[in-house]
Amino acid sequence: MNIGKKTRNIGHIVEGKAKETTGKALGNRSLQRKGKAEQAMGRMRQAVEKGKDTFKH
Repeated sequence: MNIGKKTRNIGHIVEGKAKETTGKALGNRSLQRKGKAEQAMGRMRQAVEKGKDTFKH
């Protein structure tokens, strides 16, 4: 897996978790949902990259 893509995906996961936590603290459900969506996007992209690596070898 390309290290740049891996760190970007992890960054999406971390940023999403921060948004979700902030949304919970402020009572902002919209921000919570955006955070969860961003986390899911990061995890999905991470899985796709791992799948690509599996088929390369």
